[in-house]
Amino acid sequence: MPDNQTLVLTEVRNNVGHLTLNRVAAFNAINLEMVRSIAQQLHAWAADENVVAVVLRANGDKAFCAGGDIRELYSNAKEGNDLNNTFFSEEYALDQYIHAYPKPVIALIDGLTLGGGMGLVQGASFRIVTEKARLGMPEVSIGFFPDVGGSYFLSRLPGEIGTYMGVSGNPVGAADALQIGLADWFLHAEQISELDRCLDNMQWGHSSQEAIRSLLNTLASKRASGSKLAPVRAAIEQHFSKDSVAEIIASLASETNDSIKPWCEELIATLRTRSPIAMATTLTMLRRAKDLSLADCFRLEYHLGTQWFTKGDFMEGVRALIIDKDKNPQWQPATIEALEQGKLDDLFAGFQAQSI
Repeated sequence: MPDNQTLVLTEVRNNVGHLTLNRVAAFNAINLEMVRSIAQQLHAWAADENVVAVVLRANGDKAFCAGGDIRELYSNAKEGNDLNNTFFSEEYALDQYIHAYPKPVIALIDGLTLGGGMGLVQGASFRIVTEKARLGMPEVSIGFFPDVGGSYFLSRLPGEIGTYMGVSGNPVGAADALQIGLADWFLHAEQISELDRCLDNMQWGHSSQEAIRSLLNTLASKRASGSKLAPVRAAIEQHFSKDSVAEIIASLASETNDSIKPWCEELIATLRTRSPIAMATTLTMLRRAKDLSLADCFRLEYHLGTQWFTKGDFMEGVRALIIDKDKNPQWQPATIEALEQGKLDDLFAGFQAQSI
C-alpha cells in the first residue's frame, strides 16, 4: 500500500527511477513540497550511474496532475508572504531542468494533465498518453495565464492551435495531443502494467534511449482515434490568427459556415466567461514567445507572475470558482472590449530577453 502521507513516492527498479505523484485526493495538484522533492530526486538520479532512465507517473485513476495547488497560492497571496515567488521560481527551474535532463524521461499521462502537470511532462523524452488523457492549460478560467513553460510549448504547436488552447483554456484528448505534438505515444491504460513489466526486465545496453524507443515501437502507437480538433482546424487557423482577443471573438461571430457556426458560438460563450486581462496577456505572451528561447520563456512567465497577484485576476477567479464557489467572478475589466492597452503594456514593461 502506498504511503498516503508521502506526496511523491520514489523507487528504483531494474535501473529505472520511478517518481509517483501521490496526492490523489487533490488530483495530484503540485505544491512547493512536491516540487522540491521531485527536483531533489531527479538531481540525485542524474548523478547516479546505476539509474539509466526515469518514469514520471501518478497514483489515482483520475489525474496525472491537475495543476498547481491554487488554494495554497491564494492563501500565500492573502497572507502577503513571498512563498508564491519562491514556488514559481523553483517550479519553473524544475520544469526547465526536465527539458534538459541527461537521461531519458518517460511521462505516463493517464488522466487529467493540466497547468503544472503539463510543465512536468512537456519536457519529457517520451510523452505517453492513454485514452483517459486530457491535456490543457486552463489558467484563463481562473484569471491566470499559461505558465510552466506554456509560453514555449504552446507557441510552437502547429499554426494557431496553441493560441486557441491558451486563450480559450480548452483541453485536448489523446488523439489531438498526438496530432498536434503535445504527446509522442499512445498506450491503452490497461497496457501500463505490461510497459512496467518490460521495463522491469529490460536488458540495458549502451543506449537506454534507443532501448525505450524500441520497446514503445512494439507496445505503443503514434496515433489514436477520436480527434475533436480535426473538423475545426481550418476555423482555428482563420479566427485565432487575429491580433487581439476582441478581434478573435468578432471573427468567430462572423463565421458563415453552417457546420462550424455552433462550435464558434459555443466557443464565444466560453471566451466570455474567461478573464479578459488573462486572455489578452496570454495572446501577447504567446506571440512574443515564438521568438524566445526556452529559458527566456520561463523568464517572461516569471516576470508576469510576480506582478499578477496585484495586477491580474487570479485572486478573484480562485475566490469565485474555488473558495466561495459562486461561479460569478467579477473580472477587472469585465469585458475584453473594456480592456485598456496600457494595462496590458504595463505587465510586459521592463522584460528583456537574455538568451542570444
